Amino acid sequence: MLYHDSHDAQYRDPLGPVAAGNRLTLRFACDESPEVLLRTWDGQERIYPMVPVGEHLFEATVTVPDKPMLFWYDFIIRRADGDLRYGNSRDQLGGEGACYDGQPDSYQVTVYDPAYRTPEYLRHGIIYQIFPDRFFKDKNGQKGRVRKIAAAHPDATFHEEWNERPTLDLDPENGDNRALDFFGGTLRGIKQKLDYLSDLGVSILYLNPIFRAHSNHRYDTGNYEEIDPILGDDAAFDELVSAAKARGIRILLDGVFSHTGADSVYFNRYGRYDVLGAYQSQESPYYDWYRFEEFPDKYDTWWGFYTLPAVNKDNASYRDFLLNAETGVMPRWVRRGACGWRLDVVDELPVDMVLEMRKAVKQADPDATLLGEVWEDASNKTAYGVNRSYCLGDMLDSVMNYPLRCAVIDFFTGVIDAYQLRRVILHQQEVYPVPFYYSLMNLLGSHDRVRILNAMCGLNREGAVQMDRAEAEKITLGKRELKSAKKRYLEAMKLLCALPGAPTVYYGDEIGMTGMADPWNRAPMNWDEPDEKLLEGVRALLLKRRDTPVLQTGYLEVEAVDADTLRITRCAREGKDVFGEPLAGKAAVVKVSRK
Repeated sequence: MLYHDSHDAQYRDPLGPVAAGNRLTLRFACDESPEVLLRTWDGQERIYPMVPVGEHLFEATVTVPDKPMLFWYDFIIRRADGDLRYGNSRDQLGGEGACYDGQPDSYQVTVYDPAYRTPEYLRHGIIYQIFPDRFFKDKNGQKGRVRKIAAAHPDATFHEEWNERPTLDLDPENGDNRALDFFGGTLRGIKQKLDYLSDLGVSILYLNPIFRAHSNHRYDTGNYEEIDPILGDDAAFDELVSAAKARGIRILLDGVFSHTGADSVYFNRYGRYDVLGAYQSQESPYYDWYRFEEFPDKYDTWWGFYTLPAVNKDNASYRDFLLNAETGVMPRWVRRGACGWRLDVVDELPVDMVLEMRKAVKQADPDATLLGEVWEDASNKTAYGVNRSYCLGDMLDSVMNYPLRCAVIDFFTGVIDAYQLRRVILHQQEVYPVPFYYSLMNLLGSHDRVRILNAMCGLNREGAVQMDRAEAEKITLGKRELKSAKKRYLEAMKLLCALPGAPTVYYGDEIGMTGMADPWNRAPMNWDEPDEKLLEGVRALLLKRRDTPVLQTGYLEVEAVDADTLRITRCAREGKDVFGEPLAGKAAVVKVSRK
């Protein structure tokens, strides 16, 4: 017998991440040799003899590094006929390990800054994501901004009716949807629906980009300092922040800083701004923000889209523009009233830049949030040849939890069972420090994926587009499919409301909206024909989460009852929650089933 289980306190104490400089005790069961060695790695290999502490049980206690980093361990079993090696599970999710020929995959220990703190409102929060053009249009619409809108959006078309389908308009040069059709949602429209959101229990509104841009999604930023005139103006933003605050709701902005739009004040490819842009002249103050292979038409782009010139993130002028304590875009909008930023494609930003971003927003408001878009394990991701660990206490407060989303959908569509879903949950608990783990943005739907009801019918795919868009447009869900999908969605929301992290709703999911990937997942909010029964089900789950402290900061226990059922238990220990704060009341037990 050779055995170690990193999810079991008998074999790893403490479980999960360890604060820098603290002690870690590891145990290993072995009846095949009297000699077992512990091997660790923190940039340097160390070997420790393990001491027998019981029948066939060996133990070693080590001090983890005194600075935040990833720390690794595995085991060497000495035998006369050759050493055996034992390390992490084959799927890299921790728990029971495996024997390897040669150097095994090691177990990870996330060593984090003991001073790591994240905003309390994240762990208590409920997030609602809004695609601003498609949520609600106030009765005044474009009144008073018609000229500004025409100047900013000369190519825009506006739908005459709110409930029309989005337009598919493919660019022949890159195959991307041009996204130049607008429904005219506004910030004042969002303000008018704050009571609806408050009744859902929402405490954080995450808004897709609101700054001036060419497209309806606004990920092609035209001016970081100007509200898009279709959405409103500075006054409308201030009113939204103030009205939301009165209801206990914060506004989280979307920061797109790896690229700008070609149609922007900085690049100005089409000459629509009264500023000398980088595309127009090498004398432009913004020229060094970009990299040109052949000026002006060959330049670095984001993923090959000529409409999205990539920014040179190492440029001092660009960083100062974003991060200057007095004038920088990021701290300025926080001081204006935003609770922080969700960072688009954060793994495309240099590590030292993200470190500086954290300092800039926390200086503006110590309670500000920095949340990242990371699609994989945010404790250990290699991108562009650089290993990035976003949860050590010096970068992000947390991330969008796409790995959990994928596992939940796979569970409800029969791809994995409850035992595997439990492993995914325990793995995240193992690698994410408590402040980070309890601040996760736990989502099922987003602007980058098919609607959750479509996903629950087995239509979720890898990639942003996932299938031919014209074919995707034809897909509709039948009554039987919809009924099943809605049942699964409610069970999935029950799970999210039972787990640490902020349960998140993508606008319209709570009323049964459907659609494949962009643009079909970005249809206007269906205010006229909501599924009231589904809405009430989602509301009940969110309000229970909001009103039950143990579901927010209680300890987590996860059990797979059988292949189809998970049991989640949230509880206090000795009257305290995971943050050491008083927590009264009995344990909450939530059963989630796909039957």
